[in-house]
Amino acid sequence: MRILVTGATGYIGAAVVDALKHAGHQVVGLARSDEARSKLTAKGIQAVQGDLKDTASLTAAVKDVDAVIWTATSNDKDVDTPAVAAMLGALQGSNKTFLYTSGVWVHGHTQGVVNEDAPLNSTPIVAWRPAVEQRALSTPGVRGIVVRPGVVYGQGAGIPAMLTGSVKDKGSVTYVGTGENHWAVVFVEDLADLYVRAVERAPAGSVFVATQGAGVKVKDAAQAASEGAGVAGRTVAWPLEEARKQFGPFADALALDQRFTSEKAEKLLGWAPRGPGLIEELRTGSYAHR
Repeated sequence: MRILVTGATGYIGAAVVDALKHAGHQVVGLARSDEARSKLTAKGIQAVQGDLKDTASLTAAVKDVDAVIWTATSNDKDVDTPAVAAMLGALQGSNKTFLYTSGVWVHGHTQGVVNEDAPLNSTPIVAWRPAVEQRALSTPGVRGIVVRPGVVYGQGAGIPAMLTGSVKDKGSVTYVGTGENHWAVVFVEDLADLYVRAVERAPAGSVFVATQGAGVKVKDAAQAASEGAGVAGRTVAWPLEEARKQFGPFADALALDQRFTSEKAEKLLGWAPRGPGLIEELRTGSYAHR
């Protein structure tokens, strides 16, 4: 397939581009800047000019592709909502594929291990996302798919890098809340593999949670990050009320207690995560002090 990836130079998007290319698809990347265009062309990927704030550029970009994988986000309802709507409007009635990246934070606290069918109780920072998901899944004549990744890790990047990064300021790893909560997590390359499987063969209207295992306790992740950063396991709890003063609603997202099963993706798509676990990756892998 000829597949357009938005956010193609981002953390998730770049991994998806590599996985699609490896699977033999022709990949087109949406590029907002000259720098993004250069990154894509260096990988041998065709770049098309486009910006989430310029809906005309988005509708033009979908004209000659078979599928769109949306990994971009401005984290702003007033930008993302019209941007997705513009692309879906351009795809309506074409029977082409639109895969939208949401996230597990739309589920809020999970009260145990749940799957995609659990009721949504979005934490405030992503409260706008379920409406965008619904538009992706219900636009007539579009094969809509939604993927809800957990906290993405690997390559020394993403949210877990905040744990190791906190050592520079404090000499210990700082985490938000009590640390007794669980993060639902997924290794970036395994997530990219799921995108390839989903775009190739997921039924229209599918929603997939993408997580590995039943969650990692944040206190354990902080401990591993501290050992990996060479500060002998020193960690500090940052009370949620204090963290909110700096991070706003992002702090509440970091304090969510979430555990999922990705059995649906495993059974329907044959997805089998193979990457290292988050604890291992923090302690001795890409996040560890070299």
